[in-house]
Amino acid sequence: MELPASLRAALDTVLDGHAVAGIAAAGSRLSARYRAEVLDGRLHLDTDEAARAYVATRLPATYAAIRRAMDMLQETMDPLTPAPETLLDVGAGPGTALWAAADTWPELGAATMVEASDPIRRVGQLLAEASGVPHRRWLDGRAGDLVDKAELADLVTLAYVLDELREGERDQLVDALWRKARHLLLIVEPGTPAGWRRILAARRRLLAQGANIVAPCPHSQTCPLVGQDWCHFAVRLPRSRIHRLAKGADAPFEDEKFIFLAAARAPAPTAAARILAPPQQGSGKVRLKLCRPDGRADDVLMTRRDGDAFKAARRAFWGDALQT
Repeated sequence: MELPASLRAALDTVLDGHAVAGIAAAGSRLSARYRAEVLDGRLHLDTDEAARAYVATRLPATYAAIRRAMDMLQETMDPLTPAPETLLDVGAGPGTALWAAADTWPELGAATMVEASDPIRRVGQLLAEASGVPHRRWLDGRAGDLVDKAELADLVTLAYVLDELREGERDQLVDALWRKARHLLLIVEPGTPAGWRRILAARRRLLAQGANIVAPCPHSQTCPLVGQDWCHFAVRLPRSRIHRLAKGADAPFEDEKFIFLAAARAPAPTAAARILAPPQQGSGKVRLKLCRPDGRADDVLMTRRDGDAFKAARRAFWGDALQT
């Protein structure tokens, strides 16, 4: 998953002239807070150094995850449903979801971003000038304080935010976001067991309010995964030079694991099974772990005898929808 060229150029401008060592040190401190899921009342991105570290080390991965989630959502939408023209992004950071939505749906014409951190909001405003979205508005404040003041939007997004809130705050925010979603709500979280549990809690609340779950789940029944298993996906992105240096990494790529939930006012036109793990391919066969429209999750082995279904399975990737 590549960043748009205009975003790469804008990032270069923002980071130009700042020492990599300083970005790396701030990135290490930031990463430690994220991994520990610290809830101490402080904003993670409370300094200019933290904001620069975030856009150098985390923005590429969060962009890739949100963009992949939007692809997976788009493939389940009715082809006759209009593409989103307005966006409300809550906990917007540097406008990552804005860039992903604009790349997915070029029709996007207006976006409102809610962000409490002044340093990262200022970076986001600079980056967004190259986004191609003509009408942009930034609201200064915490998510729960400003959502009710925002206008309805075709698409509402919340990415990598629930892990920064306490349980009661999460519930209230999910409810408020659904009230603001004219057509679609997309929530993205880290692909960890804790992230998955937060998504499941949001899923239960949205179903209770009559929402239609359109991705990644092919059904609205209880999640069939139990025990140590959890639902998540992964996307691979190339690392830029400053990305590698700031993270002290040797590999030219990074794999970002994520989980998401897409809810809609209208049901998805058809339900297809979802591939829950990397396909295991062999000579003349492929084994898939599937979540099915009837609420089951199971493994299936396809061979050449399965004809077109086998060919489709051979071309499929982790996270794809598959008609079986």
